[in-house]
Amino acid sequence: MQYLPISIFIGVAAVIALALMFSSFLIAHKNPDPEKLSAYECGFNPFDDARMKFDVRFYLVAILFIIFDLEVAFLFPWAVSFREVGWFGFWSMMVFLGILTIGFAYEWRKGALEWD
Repeated sequence: MQYLPISIFIGVAAVIALALMFSSFLIAHKNPDPEKLSAYECGFNPFDDARMKFDVRFYLVAILFIIFDLEVAFLFPWAVSFREVGWFGFWSMMVFLGILTIGFAYEWRKGALEWD
């Protein structure tokens, strides 16, 4: 009985999700043409094999994105519990942000963010 509201919520969400998915198939215009069916790759036509070597800058940008995305993931719970963590929590986050800022400045000085 305790899980009844949760199971009702999951059931309603599943019904809405399935209704939206199937209605898009029924309502959508089916007008294929060669332009719509062509492969799309970053705004230009594909010109080489899918297994070609990528420049290391793609991976570098991905790693930088993950680092700063995790920073934001740590900032949300900290902001929610800001009153409970006190000054120790505040200065711990400032040290964390300081280390990330130093790392960002280092990457900037080394030219990791340049795309020439």
